[in-house]
Amino acid sequence: MDSTHTLPQLDDAELRVLGSMMEKSRTTPDYYPMTVNSLVAACNQKTSRKPVVSYDDETVVNALNTLKRRGLISTATGGTDRVVKYKHNFAIVFPVIPSEVAIICLLILRGPQTPGELNTNSGRLYEFESIEDVQEVLDKLSSGDMPYVKQLPRRPGQKEVRYVHLLGGTDWSDESLPTESSPKSSSELEARLTKVETELAELKEAFDKLMKELS
Repeated sequence: MDSTHTLPQLDDAELRVLGSMMEKSRTTPDYYPMTVNSLVAACNQKTSRKPVVSYDDETVVNALNTLKRRGLISTATGGTDRVVKYKHNFAIVFPVIPSEVAIICLLILRGPQTPGELNTNSGRLYEFESIEDVQEVLDKLSSGDMPYVKQLPRRPGQKEVRYVHLLGGTDWSDESLPTESSPKSSSELEARLTKVETELAELKEAFDKLMKELS
């Protein structure tokens, strides 16, 4: 993990923009590199984000400008501001491989997580074979002359340790962590929400059909 670069300390907006680029480069490659509009939407997603934010164009553009000055992003196409697209250079600036980028990305976008949560949430970013593989990457990222992540102290009642990234932003101190993690993973809850929304749409369609027949 040695590098001639030092690890940057980014603010929350810079981290959200960078993390969103890392994510979308893997999950929606057809729409990557990204425009400002697509980045705003990605930053403000209500799923797979902690915390949920509501950034405007100016906030995202300011973050893009500072990230570009740091060399962490670059423009992918020329032309007017309306068609400029952006891509991240994290794996170029720092000696990290895709599995490591996936872990860093998840910690940036979702906050502190256990190895189990990382394994569950990483599917679309990188396919780990097991939690042991995740732990191996975490061990590598937390060691060396320039660690990228660190292990948080285990809190009373916690079964698993949590990890955080070391790129700045929110101070995930012991007090800011939930006492107990939810028994349901984020992906499970998202799937259940989607199912409920689908069922509601079907019920509405059936109700409208019934009312039409009655009238």
